[in-house]
Amino acid sequence: MGARGSLARQLLVWQLVVVTCLLCAVGVLAVVQAGSNFRTTEGRRALSVAESVAAQGVVGDLENGPFELNAPAETARSLSGVDFVVIAGADRSVLASPDPGQLRTRLDIGESTVLLGRSWVGELDGSIVAHVPVLDEKGGKVVRMVAAGSKSPGFFAGVLDSPDNALRVLGVALVIGVSGSLLLARRVKNQTLGLEPHEITALVENREALLHGIKEGVVGLDPQHRITLVNDQARELLALPDDAVGRSVEDLDLNERIRDLLTGRATGADQIVLRQGKVLTLNRMPIDVRGAVVTLRDRTDLMTLRDELDASRHATDTLRAQAHEFSNRLHTISGLLELGEYDEVRGYVSRISSAQGEWRAEVGSRIGDPAVAALLIAKASLAAERGVGLRMAPDSELDRAEEGLSTDLVTVLGNLVDNALDALGGERGWIEVGVWQEEDEVRVEVRDSGPGVAPEIAEEVFEHGFTTKAAAHGQRGLGLALIRQACVRRGGSVEVHNSGGAVFTARLPR
Repeated sequence: MGARGSLARQLLVWQLVVVTCLLCAVGVLAVVQAGSNFRTTEGRRALSVAESVAAQGVVGDLENGPFELNAPAETARSLSGVDFVVIAGADRSVLASPDPGQLRTRLDIGESTVLLGRSWVGELDGSIVAHVPVLDEKGGKVVRMVAAGSKSPGFFAGVLDSPDNALRVLGVALVIGVSGSLLLARRVKNQTLGLEPHEITALVENREALLHGIKEGVVGLDPQHRITLVNDQARELLALPDDAVGRSVEDLDLNERIRDLLTGRATGADQIVLRQGKVLTLNRMPIDVRGAVVTLRDRTDLMTLRDELDASRHATDTLRAQAHEFSNRLHTISGLLELGEYDEVRGYVSRISSAQGEWRAEVGSRIGDPAVAALLIAKASLAAERGVGLRMAPDSELDRAEEGLSTDLVTVLGNLVDNALDALGGERGWIEVGVWQEEDEVRVEVRDSGPGVAPEIAEEVFEHGFTTKAAAHGQRGLGLALIRQACVRRGGSVEVHNSGGAVFTARLPR
């Protein structure tokens, strides 16, 4: 715990300070109230005493001097319990007083209305005083006055006069306050899982360092799908605004696929989404009733590496197909030679050379980019092995492209042809490839004789980035994700429609 003390102890100390301040405030109010009650009670008693003395005939007889007046004044004082009863003349000279030194002096009446013939009660020189006039027989002239009163108690005198009640009230309040403080400290400690303030601070600092230090994106969501936390990587991957924290997922500029995964409407591990040309993998982990945590990873580099591996695999498959095709032709030639069909051998070799030469000549005359031309020549052998005819659109034309565009064209064409082969599903058919060079872009179109793409997923196949059951044949989704990534990265687009089969059109700005 150290010198700072535990959280429960600090809370208890502060609560006790608050309780003490409240008790002091209550005590002050009690003292003030007691003083107010004392002034009211003593003022009434003093007025009653003064009126009783003023009503005695001996006081109103002007023939009576101090000796005759002192007896009724002292009797009234001793019987009533007031501190003093003073009788003065109309000129305010004191005629009777418990203090002999006050005789013949002038009585201080302050703002009293006694000389006007009206009784008065108030505070004067620290005492609660009542002044009552003594009128002549006609009742119109003040001949004498009677003052009775008691000294005001000290600040705590009212409390000390009844210490049992005061201590009882303060004790009950103290017990309630301390008990409440202990319960509050215990509850707060339970809610903080027993962590002390410095431990909570360290935990928050470590969490911030962890969230902003990892390469994976992390997004926290509450049960209402509002973002509660987001680290720098997630903000960059999802292109979130600076004020994303506290906003609902539905209010952010995200595509429907990402919103479904963040809110839990779509489930599954390692779900692939596309966001501004990047291929992302999302995983959502619900946290009881507190919401969920979503982690994101950038798979763009991984997809690029996979594309390169696929290119190597496709090259190997093409070489294998060519070797297989070459082996079959050699077996055919060998058989014809053994049968002595020399003329047939010459015709067979001529036909093979003519067919291969025509395709190479067509590709070479229309496609000026060596990488794209080599890809189409290699894909022809792979298609022939599967019983699929590969042909080129009659008006296709492409000059040598710059290095970056050439690489993207190979990626787009290779994946589109592979997707078309998968769509045919091993059945005989045809694939037509068209490449057109325009002023500011290159347009690629690949159509096949397959079943086409279901209209309801024509856009979804690109957004999801993975195959669906409605896609029917093969793993088409990752290839399409790479195609779209290449197009979007260059500021282009890719789309699909059906026309006797699937027709994919990709546009890549130069």
